[in-house]
Amino acid sequence: MLIKPGVDISRLNREIRRTLNTLDRIYYGHGDDLVITSTYEGNHSPSSLHYANDAIDIRLPSKEKNTVLVEIKNAIGKTYDVIYETDHIHVEYDPKE
Repeated sequence: MLIKPGVDISRLNREIRRTLNTLDRIYYGHGDDLVITSTYEGNHSPSSLHYANDAIDIRLPSKEKNTVLVEIKNAIGKTYDVIYETDHIHVEYDPKE
């Protein structure tokens, strides 16, 4: 797992932190390094879970993007939202009641 310079993972809440090893294994299985590109820093919408330390952005895999996205969703479960953005994948802990 790699962390983009300037990104701080130390404040991440336990629930989102728990996904990191799983995400890393999925990327590794596809021959890629997981790169965390954003946590709370950066510009996000005012209500973003990034500011609650419950969201991360990760670099898109170099290939098999849709396969990786589906694997992530299946592996981390329904309490997380996994969103394919133009230039990254957004992962947030957002349990629905």
